[in-house]
Amino acid sequence: MTGEPSFFSIGVGDVGRARAFYGELLGWELADYRQGATVATAGIPGGIHGNDPGASPYLFFAVADLEAAVAKVRELGGSVDHEDDEADDNGEVTARFGRFRLCTDDQGSRFGLHQPPG
Repeated sequence: MTGEPSFFSIGVGDVGRARAFYGELLGWELADYRQGATVATAGIPGGIHGNDPGASPYLFFAVADLEAAVAKVRELGGSVDHEDDEADDNGEVTARFGRFRLCTDDQGSRFGLHQPPG
């Protein structure tokens, strides 16, 4: 169907470091492919490509526990933009869509974490 996400790619300077970072953070099993790696997730297939540090775009990745994932990002050398949910009409946005954090991995590539509602 048009408009549905179908692939993601993360540009990095060092593919080996990216494999370690995302593999540990999200439990991915990455396979070598050309100058990068591929991953088959339950939803969207994706890849990591090298020689492109800090490349856009990024996607939000689902996590069961946002605080635990944020802590893991920091433990692995990444950073997180905001600590609290943005003001959202007394929690309506959070209740409807879940919680989000924008992050940066240990090489400067941006991505997001998303804890679905409920």
